[in-house]
Amino acid sequence: MKPPSDLRILRTIYKMYYRDFISFALGKENSRQSKVYVPIDCKQVAIKFGVDGDIVFGRLYYHFENRYGYKKADGSDVHFFAMAVGRDNKCVNFPLLASVLAELEADHSKFRWSIVISTTAVIISLIALYLGK
Repeated sequence: MKPPSDLRILRTIYKMYYRDFISFALGKENSRQSKVYVPIDCKQVAIKFGVDGDIVFGRLYYHFENRYGYKKADGSDVHFFAMAVGRDNKCVNFPLLASVLAELEADHSKFRWSIVISTTAVIISLIALYLGK
């Protein structure tokens, strides 16, 4: 089984948990601890790809956190993926996830367009070569 790409993982999490993110209600009994950090179920995300939940957890905890988490000037950490935020477990920093997702989608779009343009150029060259004979 091929592991899911970063883009596919983040796109899936975004689609699955966007409503949870926007439904935050401060002081509401069943609401999460933080608006920014949204708890996710790695197993449910993994089911979408037909992989084990630890694959998604590992990508979030070891890869995404190391790549996109950072320290602020005051020394405090801004996590991409936090093991716990208050009473909530396994949380993603949703605005940061949305930013990374937008960047990955823009890069993917640029790549697709360059492939389309290159393929079109090759086809035109082949047609010109064929007609020139």
